[in-house]
Parts: sequence; structure tokens; C-alpha cells
Amino acid sequence: MRDYGRWQNRSPQGYKDAAPGHPLTAKPNPLVHFAYIVTIAVKGIDGGIETVLGLTIWLSGPSRWYAFLLHFSAPELLEEPGSHRFVELVRSGAVNLLHSPVSFIVTYLLIHGLLKLALATVLLRGGGRWIFPVATAILLAFIAFMSWHLAVHWSNWVLGFAIFDFVTLLLVLNEWRQPGRPRPVSLET
Repeated sequence: MRDYGRWQNRSPQGYKDAAPGHPLTAKPNPLVHFAYIVTIAVKGIDGGIETVLGLTIWLSGPSRWYAFLLHFSAPELLEEPGSHRFVELVRSGAVNLLHSPVSFIVTYLLIHGLLKLALATVLLRGGGRWIFPVATAILLAFIAFMSWHLAVHWSNWVLGFAIFDFVTLLLVLNEWRQPGRPRPVSLET
């Protein structure tokens, strides 16, 4: 009978019996861990914004949302026309929203937002190792969906979100492979 117990003896720095220089014996990089914390926190905030936006569009309709954005952005555009690229991008996105099926947009924003919010909450609270494969599967599904969307209709916004999800996936995978985790996330490593 083989002795598998030695692989269960983990120290915070890695497996005790792993070869020196092996990635599992190396001390986790605090900068990468900090990037993980910040990225997951941003994902959670983004998930909260998407959820609120989905609920707002569902309750008020895209026309009222577009009117709100026009009212909100009009003073900026009148002050210095042509110098507010971000405001113009937001307004362009709102126009596209008017011509899209509302049920799809609301469903996408609510599902995507709630999943991000839940994942970020569980990951940041150190909810257990089970969350890493779940987060990986959900992030891969988001990336696949956005890749399909990019193939059908190119959008720099979607590309940016897909790249952000890919970086998040890499950080989640890195955190998953670290022995001795998860625990409630702190900035001290």
C-alpha cells in the first residue's frame, strides 16, 4: 500500500516533500496575490453595477435610461463639444441599447452581474477550494460568449471585457494552485 499522507502535509509555503525550486515550494508572490485581490474586487463592483443597471433597465425601459443618459451627459457635451470621448462612447452604447432586444440585455446584465457578484464575494471571503473550478468554468463561459459576440459583431468594449475576464481567469488559476489557501483574503501574505 502506498503512503499518500505525505502529500497532505502542506505548509503555508507549499508541500513539505516537494523538490526545492518546484513551484509548489516557492513562496507565493505577494504582488500577484494583490493583483488577484484587486481584480476580484473590481469584478464584484462591476457585477453590482451590472445588476443595478439590469434592474433599472428592466423597471424603467431602455428609452428612459437613454433619456437619463442624455440629460446627464448633455451639459458636458455642450461645454466643450468633441473633447469628451468617454461620454460620446457611453451615449453611443445607449443608442445601441435602444435598438437591441430588451429581454436579452436585461437577462444578460442580471445573470452576468449576479454571477460576478456571487463569485467575487465567495472568492474574497475564502469560501473554500470548491469555488475555484466553478469560477474557472463561469469565466471560461463568459470568455467564450464574448468571443462569439466579437466574431458576429466587433466591439472594442466587448474585447476589453473579454481581456479583463481572461486576466481574471489567469489570476484565479494561479490562486487555485497555491497550497494552503483559501482563507479570507487579506492584503498581508
